[in-house]
Amino acid sequence: MQVSRTASRVTAATAVAGTAVLALSAPAFAHVTVQPEGTAAKGGYAVIDFKVPNERDNASTTKLEVNLPADHPLASVMPEPVAGWSVKVTKSTLDKPLTLHGEKIAQAVTKVTWTADGKGIQPGYFQKFPLSVGALPEDTDQLVFKAIQTYSNHEVVRWIEVQQEGQDEPENPAPALELSAADDDHATPAAGDTDSDSDSGKETAADGGSGGGSDTTARVLGIAGIVIGAAGVAYGVLVGRRRTA
Repeated sequence: MQVSRTASRVTAATAVAGTAVLALSAPAFAHVTVQPEGTAAKGGYAVIDFKVPNERDNASTTKLEVNLPADHPLASVMPEPVAGWSVKVTKSTLDKPLTLHGEKIAQAVTKVTWTADGKGIQPGYFQKFPLSVGALPEDTDQLVFKAIQTYSNHEVVRWIEVQQEGQDEPENPAPALELSAADDDHATPAAGDTDSDSDSGKETAADGGSGGGSDTTARVLGIAGIVIGAAGVAYGVLVGRRRTA
């Protein structure tokens, strides 16, 4: 009997602990977050998705505003069309112009706003909002995008708190994009690499020349063999005729 009561207490305690874990972890899944499709390498371009879950049971998300980092402006920002949503891109004049493909850019996108044309993100659902961005900065490990989520009941949630190193996660953290190391696959080859490639090409050409010479020699020998064979046949016929005579 005592064992049964102990087991019941353990089960109840486990259930309470499990409920507490769910209660504590649930808000973490309800944050507005940003993730790359693939990788977001420093100095490169990437498609990033803002994932917006609906946190309310009695209202839908009808608007999302994403503010791009002012300390690391992006020269190229292009939204992907999202069915059921209209998008507005806001540009501002930069204090320090950017250079993209050799051209000076005095303005950059500072905010992107999506507004629902219909019901928006209903309770129990989430929506992704993609952006193509670049070139990503090379002097930082992450980009912070402050976002504002608006519900159909006019409630506004500001996801603008920046996570501080060594501190607990804030109640309304701003979406943060982690940047990976620069991708060297498409880097311009160094002078030594260019010379190496040229030498390699020369070796290939030389090999090709040797191959051509071998083919020519084989053809000459083949023709010579045919001629000699034909001469032998003619000689045999001539000898046979003399013996018959």
